[in-house]
Amino acid sequence: MKNNIFEDSKNVFLDNVNARDYIQLDRVSTIYQSLKDSVKKPLKMVLLFGKPGTGKSMFLTKLYHDLSSSQKVFIYQTPILDESEFFKSLARDLFNVKYQGELNFTQFMLIVKQNMSEDSQIPLVLLDEAQLYSSSQMEKIRLLSDTRSVKFVITLHKTEKEDLIAKEHFQTRIWETIELENASSSELKIYIQKKLMKANCFDSANMFSQKPVNLIYKLTRGNYRDTNKLLYTLFDIYSWYSENNSSNLKTNVISKKIVEMSAIHTGLINA
Repeated sequence: MKNNIFEDSKNVFLDNVNARDYIQLDRVSTIYQSLKDSVKKPLKMVLLFGKPGTGKSMFLTKLYHDLSSSQKVFIYQTPILDESEFFKSLARDLFNVKYQGELNFTQFMLIVKQNMSEDSQIPLVLLDEAQLYSSSQMEKIRLLSDTRSVKFVITLHKTEKEDLIAKEHFQTRIWETIELENASSSELKIYIQKKLMKANCFDSANMFSQKPVNLIYKLTRGNYRDTNKLLYTLFDIYSWYSENNSSNLKTNVISKKIVEMSAIHTGLINA
C-alpha cells in the first residue's frame, strides 16, 4: 500500500459540503427523492429537520445542484440575520433589483408585486440553519410563503427548542415535513466504503470490516459529521505511522487502538 493512500483517504473526510460528495444509501436516497417530489408539489414551504450532522446541508446543496439548471433556485447556506440585508439579497437574486438603503418587508412585497405575474415561475429559496433567524424574521418568511410568490425549503436542527419553533411558526403553513436521521451500523459501513471508493481509495475501503465499523458506530451513533471528523483524524494518525513506524502498521484492517485514539482526539471519548 502506498504511503500517500492515507493522506488521500484523510482528505475524503474533510468537513465540507459539496454535492459531488453525496453518497447513495437506499434510505437516504428515498428521503432525498421525497424532497425532490415535494418541491414539485404546489407547496408553500417544506421543512427539512434533523439533529446536527444528519446531512441537512448536504441535501440542500444537492437539491440546488440538481435543480439549478431547470428552474429558478437560490441557496442561502449562511443565514443573513439583518432583515434589510436579507430582503435586499432576495430582491437582487430573485428579481435582479438592486435596492439602495434600508429595505423592509412591506417595501420588498411591493418589489415582488411589480416583478411577478400569473405566468411567472415561482422561485425556490433554500434556507440552511433556519434556527438562527429571529422569530420576527421567520414570521416574515412565513408570510412571504403564504403569498405563493416564493417557495421555501428550510432546514432546522431537531432539538426541543427548534421543535417548538417549527410548531409555532409553521404548523398550518408547512405541507411537507421531512426528517433526517443518523445512519444505522450497516448504512455507516456502506457510507464509509462508498466515500473512499468514490475517491479511488479502494485499499482503505477494504480495511473497514463490520467489527471496526461497529466500534465507530458506537462512538458516533451513526452521525455523519462525527464519523467524518473521526475518520479524518484516524487517517491522519495512519499517515503519521506509515511515515514514521510503518513496520508495526497493519493495513489489512482498521485498528481498534487507532479508532480509540482518534475518538479521544476528537472528543468522542474522554481521555
